[in-house]
Amino acid sequence: MRTGLLLSFATFLVLLSSCKSSEERVLLNGPDAGNWKLTGDVQIKDSALCLNGAAATAVHSEVFKNFELRMKVRTTPGGKGFLRFHSDSLNSKGYRVAINNDRNDSVWWRMTGSLMSVRNLTKSFVKENEWFAMRVRVAGKAISVFINDEPVVEYIEPSSPFRKDENVAALLSDGCFSLTSTGSGAIECKDIVVKPLDTDDTDIAAQSLAAIDEQTDEIIRLHQEDFPVLDYHVHLKGGLTKEKAAVQSRKSGVNYAVAPNCGIGFKITNDREIYAFLDTMRTQPFILAMQGEGREWVTTFSQAARDEFDYVFTDALTFTDTKGHRTRLWMKDEVFIDDEQQYMDLILDKICGVLKEPVDIYVNPCFLPEQMRDRYDFFWTEERMNKFVDALAKSGKVLEINELYKIPNKAIILKAKAAGVKFSFGSNNVDEIPSATLLAYSIQMKKECGITAKDMYRPRIK
Repeated sequence: MRTGLLLSFATFLVLLSSCKSSEERVLLNGPDAGNWKLTGDVQIKDSALCLNGAAATAVHSEVFKNFELRMKVRTTPGGKGFLRFHSDSLNSKGYRVAINNDRNDSVWWRMTGSLMSVRNLTKSFVKENEWFAMRVRVAGKAISVFINDEPVVEYIEPSSPFRKDENVAALLSDGCFSLTSTGSGAIECKDIVVKPLDTDDTDIAAQSLAAIDEQTDEIIRLHQEDFPVLDYHVHLKGGLTKEKAAVQSRKSGVNYAVAPNCGIGFKITNDREIYAFLDTMRTQPFILAMQGEGREWVTTFSQAARDEFDYVFTDALTFTDTKGHRTRLWMKDEVFIDDEQQYMDLILDKICGVLKEPVDIYVNPCFLPEQMRDRYDFFWTEERMNKFVDALAKSGKVLEINELYKIPNKAIILKAKAAGVKFSFGSNNVDEIPSATLLAYSIQMKKECGITAKDMYRPRIK
């Protein structure tokens, strides 16, 4: 009888402890710092932790493993930093979630919500001086970040994560939360609440199966070296919706710049349709670009409408040849060649003409029609490459490294880099699941040509 009572009481204590551990905890909601250890210029104003200037930190003493953390955040101009979880009293381990809404920041690819050096984000959903909701969830091996209840990061830590020496401590374990300011302005945080979560081993096993093998993944290597991971040339076509694109982007770790085809005979043909498209896309996690199609696009759309995009690009695949034929170079039956060398000179002249159009990026660069493509290096002679690169550098246009056609070649890229030209990586996908968005050719050329983060084009994100 006594043994039974003791067992029942022990069971009650276990259940009570379990219930208590899963209850929400308020970590900050008042004028008292409570269990936060403050270092540097940190104050509590209107029930908010205010971290002012670089080196201000606040470390909470409680330890959590699986959890959902919610808080409201605001940055003043120049304010940036990060939330760290699974940290320690030295603020030296665990993952960091970026807090940065400064669109003038030199590290423009590490905006608010980024899982820093693992899933960096090129677009911030919020502005400075604007309160927003941040939510971070860790369940087993899965890390999710939400900004204003929109998912921006969905990352599963694999069994063998790839980490460079400077990021070796960015791993899941358990630990405390901390806030760190690294900018000249302030980070303000309030209504900080955490809910502990329970995750069993079966969840972790399923997560491990879904994780990317980082020992063979090139994308994580770009994030680890702090390189902007952006596909500048994605189309919503072939069944790829904005919803599917957002999921793909979060899963792969590649940020997307989505561009509609704009021109006569394409989906968007006037200013009104541009504004209608943008109205559906402003709240999406994409940089927004415009592809001008045909040589008439400049007069088809107003400057005001074009300026609503983060940048504009075009190619030289559509033109009128010397015999008056409207040519689309990717369509074999529209390419009429009498003399291949003369036709190559025509292509080069058309490219140089396109470089005078009011765009930011020249895409599908140095493309050759099917009849000539197998002799790419033969037609792109030293003299022609020099003429092209000289015109490109003088124009100030960005050169795309294109995944679909694997162009331009290494020789052209090296000449462009030596001339100070900026680059973009573009998949130019043609289907619903753009395998090209893993940017294999672009990454190969980055390595072989020594392209760095400073060589990459920075969009004027609206």
